[in-house]
Amino acid sequence: MELTTDQGYINLLQQISDTYTQGRMQAVQAVNTHITQTYWQVGRQIVAFEQGGKARAEYGKALINKLASDLSLRHGKGFSRSNLIRFRQFYLAWPIGATLSHQLSWSVIVDLLKIDDPLERSFYEQQTLRERWSVRELIRQKDSALFPRLAASKDKTGVLKLAAQGQLIVQKYQLYLPEREELRRELALTLREAGAGKQDSI
Repeated sequence: MELTTDQGYINLLQQISDTYTQGRMQAVQAVNTHITQTYWQVGRQIVAFEQGGKARAEYGKALINKLASDLSLRHGKGFSRSNLIRFRQFYLAWPIGATLSHQLSWSVIVDLLKIDDPLERSFYEQQTLRERWSVRELIRQKDSALFPRLAASKDKTGVLKLAAQGQLIVQKYQLYLPEREELRRELALTLREAGAGKQDSI
């Protein structure tokens, strides 16, 4: 009997393939975690230096420019001025290190940093983790105005279900956009309820 037709061999081949695939996925996740933690630490160090006194605060933009130049000479790519600004923003947006942000890919974090409102950013962060959105899906959900739609809707569960199924279509002429304070109140309540429900299920 040839190995290609032996069921035991076929099973072995599949097991090895599955093990290898799983190992690669875990390695990628581990690398991503270390990368995001490293970028967060860099941001923290920059902010700590900036807050180290009036003399240091006066460096302003010159600090980022100088760091970008010197770090690029030492380590090559990855320390551009724009990246250092992102690292700094990353720390300021998530000042507590042990947060959900380290479970997200760096590309997702970069997109979340484009959201100025902390409540809206937190909403999309939690939804990304809960639904395992890719950065492409996150962008799609933002473009579909999920945040204001959810805040304006009485059927929040239904809106989230449609969003998960990719059936939420933006129709600007029908879109009701409530005031920002109304959005904040509604979404804060929703996030609190979601957190309470999660704790109850544990």
